[in-house]
Amino acid sequence: MNAKPVDPTGTAAWGRLAQYADGFAPDLRGWFAADPGRAERLTYDAADLHTDLSKGLVTPEILDALIELAREVGLEERREAMFRGERINVTENRAVLHTALRLPEDATLMVDGVNVVTEVHEALRHMFAFAERVRSGAWTGVTGRRIKTVVNIGIGGSDLGPVMAYEALAAYRTPEIECRFISNIDPTDAARKLADLDPTTTLFIVSSKTFSTLETLTNARLCRSWLLDNLRAQRVFDGKDEEAVAKHFVAVSTALDKVAAFGIDPANAFGFWDWVGGRYSVDSTIGTSLAIAIGPERFTEFLGGMHAMDEHFRNTELTHNVPALMGLLNIWYGNFLDAGTHAVLPYSQLLHRFPAYLQQLTMESNGKSVRWDGSPVTTHTGEVFWGEPGTNGQHAFYQLIHQGTHLVPADFIAFANPAYPLKDTTDDGRSVDVHELFLSNFFAQTRALAFGKTADEVRAEGGSNAAREDIVAARVFPGNRPTTSIMAPDLTPAVLGQLIALYEHITFTQGVVWGIDSFDQWGVELGKQLALQISPAVSGDEQAAAAQDPSTRALIDYYRSNRK
Repeated sequence: MNAKPVDPTGTAAWGRLAQYADGFAPDLRGWFAADPGRAERLTYDAADLHTDLSKGLVTPEILDALIELAREVGLEERREAMFRGERINVTENRAVLHTALRLPEDATLMVDGVNVVTEVHEALRHMFAFAERVRSGAWTGVTGRRIKTVVNIGIGGSDLGPVMAYEALAAYRTPEIECRFISNIDPTDAARKLADLDPTTTLFIVSSKTFSTLETLTNARLCRSWLLDNLRAQRVFDGKDEEAVAKHFVAVSTALDKVAAFGIDPANAFGFWDWVGGRYSVDSTIGTSLAIAIGPERFTEFLGGMHAMDEHFRNTELTHNVPALMGLLNIWYGNFLDAGTHAVLPYSQLLHRFPAYLQQLTMESNGKSVRWDGSPVTTHTGEVFWGEPGTNGQHAFYQLIHQGTHLVPADFIAFANPAYPLKDTTDDGRSVDVHELFLSNFFAQTRALAFGKTADEVRAEGGSNAAREDIVAARVFPGNRPTTSIMAPDLTPAVLGQLIALYEHITFTQGVVWGIDSFDQWGVELGKQLALQISPAVSGDEQAAAAQDPSTRALIDYYRSNRK
């Protein structure tokens, strides 16, 4: 399955798409007028997600060509290879089995002679049992007090996934336990997160597969020192350090020797596998903090939502396959219409960290310039993913999306029912459902982006400036800005799982078209290696400083002369 990738630019479908893109003049107003069934025909259901692609810049002919492109590059075959556990992560010679993390317990998936489903559910049982002990108060700190704060120490996928899901599922969290997350090696992060905590009621989870990640281990040592120093300062503990560490630290890691050397009981280390990439790992034991916050039952629903989307992606024809269609539309926008970025705009404050989570998922996966056989890519790959929750974004960057010169495809996400329903009483005594007001903005923005406002419509509005053509021009909205609308009844654990898996498979689809390995991340390594080499120079080693380039050396000199 890891034979030479198909060059997408050499396929017949790519040629057709290039012809469609040449002089392409989208006309969403005209398309909807000519095709009353467009919205119904381009709206799809996948599990609980209701996805409307009708405001995208796509015609039936373009959609047919995109689906044909997927078939010509072998999307269906490579999809099946992933689900079977073949080693499609070729640069690391690994299977890609984040989908196995959410398989039901009675499933079977044999990889190298081992049923990985059995191992997954053993790890889940271990994690769930621990989560229940913390939630119930059976697990206590070294002074016998129950845990009130869980601090997850990780970075990248060991942080972005858990913190995003923790924020998203606020309505499902137990009120007795707060979770905090330390990731940045900037000491400010640890200092602020620890400032008001009681060491006797704080539990730390050190999340690092190899237990060697620089940022995570540095922060873990800072937290260990904070714990011991404060226990002594409060005069609540005079026993051995290792006793306190063992009661206040657990690990998500497979390096049991390093875990033990740190002072953590290996029995309280929760493992996972090399076929789980960090950015795909929130549904593994990396989600231990989330399991404590929402409980095993809800975490199981979260996994079930992911599995439901996996089943849709694996078994649904491409013509109705939501992740595949969305990924192919991204190919159309990026490779043929020159869109370099992609906005994700959740109309849910609970999803305020979702765009940041997707930045790692998509950009670490598909920010590649060579294909899986080592040959150069033949076209642009990846997009810059970004976004903020509505309506905040409306008062920040929507101006550029509506009237700027850049084409910015945007995914809008909303839920029919709010987690926290509130009503506002207006000055004239009316009662207003605030969620309905909120969603009115969601519906209005996709309509405005699609259909815009013409000069004639501006003039027809009248007003003192209607006759001034310079002002008319400034108030015209060109429209034909592509959006996808994703809705669900509620933001439940299952729906969050579906959203995560949706974007995982969108990312996979694009990677297959480009012929790249979406599951390695060598691009993060060089800077980390150089940081270790430069560190002695920063600390004053003149020989190390002399080995740096002139710019870096000058910056280090500036730092050293200004450090108090």
